[in-house]
Amino acid sequence: MFSVGFAAPLRLWLLAIVGVLLVAYVVLQRLKRYAVRFTNIALLDTVAPKHPGWRRHVVAGMFLACVALEVTAFAGPRRVERVPRQRATVVIAVDVSLSMQATDVSPSRIEGAKQAAKAFVSKIPASFNVALVSFSGIALLKVSPTKDHASVLAAIDQLQLAEGTAIGDAIMVSLDAIKSAPLDAAGTPTPAVIVLMSDGKTTRGVPNDTAVQKAKDATVAVSTIAFGTSTGTVVIPPDPTPIPVPVDAAALAAVADATGGKTYDARSTNELNQAYADIGRSVAQVNENRSITGWFVGLALAAAMLTAIGSLLWFSRLP
Repeated sequence: MFSVGFAAPLRLWLLAIVGVLLVAYVVLQRLKRYAVRFTNIALLDTVAPKHPGWRRHVVAGMFLACVALEVTAFAGPRRVERVPRQRATVVIAVDVSLSMQATDVSPSRIEGAKQAAKAFVSKIPASFNVALVSFSGIALLKVSPTKDHASVLAAIDQLQLAEGTAIGDAIMVSLDAIKSAPLDAAGTPTPAVIVLMSDGKTTRGVPNDTAVQKAKDATVAVSTIAFGTSTGTVVIPPDPTPIPVPVDAAALAAVADATGGKTYDARSTNELNQAYADIGRSVAQVNENRSITGWFVGLALAAAMLTAIGSLLWFSRLP
């Protein structure tokens, strides 16, 4: 959405001068209309038309537009633009609980998750630090924040399933990983985000609410992806009975909403790829206030040139 702000908005009060000039111009035109007297009424329409010539109004209008644009430029107009981030830390947290072996998505939840995570890492800017956290009943930091993205890709391939789901622990470990990320050139931490993909709900470890509060305190957004369908099942030997493993999308959405992250529902590998792609775009760019004073200066210059050209062509003089 296009929105404009101003570095010095109080200067816009100077636009009142443009309003005064416009009123003065209208009044003067009316006074001129009634000030002329003729003895030969038949010549009135020829010598002094009832309505002023449109050309003089065009020149006057362009002059007022020039002044208005100059005042606007003087107020320092700015707008929010999406610009590439130079540095950031991205922590990818991947659920490796036993429910991830479900085949309600092709080829399976875990294989789809690996493929999508690798595609995501491949598109992250080389200047970004990337970390990998896996979680089942416990959360483990597989790769500390690094610019060696190849090592993250290799670690994703090695992920193994285990029992339990500890989403809260995954967030806590991710926050610790962010603290260990290298500082920027000024010695300050780089912006950081957590991307957490899961198909279940917390069954072990730190409660989600506790971890969410820690993320909020650290001002780190957690974007979540609920991966899978409501019809997924798994079989855990030796019991041959299928166990339902529906996705708990509501719990994951609550985590994202509370921390200022985005939340996604991915019911297929394709949708998972799309979710990661959208997160990638948001991570790689940041909102930044940028000056657009030059636009208004340029428009004011164009209005001034048109005023001068019109005055020379129609009245043989500069305004």
